[in-house]
Amino acid sequence: MRRILFVCTGNLCRSPMAAVMLQARLARDPRRRDWEAASAGLWTEEGLPASPPAVEVMAERGYCLDHHRSRPVTRELVEEADLVLGMTPHHVEALRLAFPHLADRIYLLAEMVGGSYGVEDPYGRPIGVYRAVADELERLIEEGYGRIVSLAERRGRPRGESSL
Repeated sequence: MRRILFVCTGNLCRSPMAAVMLQARLARDPRRRDWEAASAGLWTEEGLPASPPAVEVMAERGYCLDHHRSRPVTRELVEEADLVLGMTPHHVEALRLAFPHLADRIYLLAEMVGGSYGVEDPYGRPIGVYRAVADELERLIEEGYGRIVSLAERRGRPRGESSL
């Protein structure tokens, strides 16, 4: 099994939205159905629900965020991830500074399609901004899917496989 970790600021909007989208995409891929997409936030507290507009926008698209609870980024989460995808260059920089020994697995989500920009934070904004962010996340995940799985697979053996 491989694990891909999405990281944003509060783990209330972008990263949980991206994680459920990627999890659904992985479920359609027979070779990667056992992979896991997860999310965390750089500046959050444990146990907060996803923002109500994020829940609503994702439900409109057939995804469920009802059971999401925020969690902060930890060393353990980053170490367990085969690939870490930050929503903005600031997130990537903060992650690489905090975990320099893991910098080779930390990327900007937009890099998966050759971009270098951040995904806008919709928190506290009108629902139309959430819809635009969901559109962008869907595009990045769908168009970047090949690169996402390639980078996650690059880490070597799946967890649980012995080198002996």
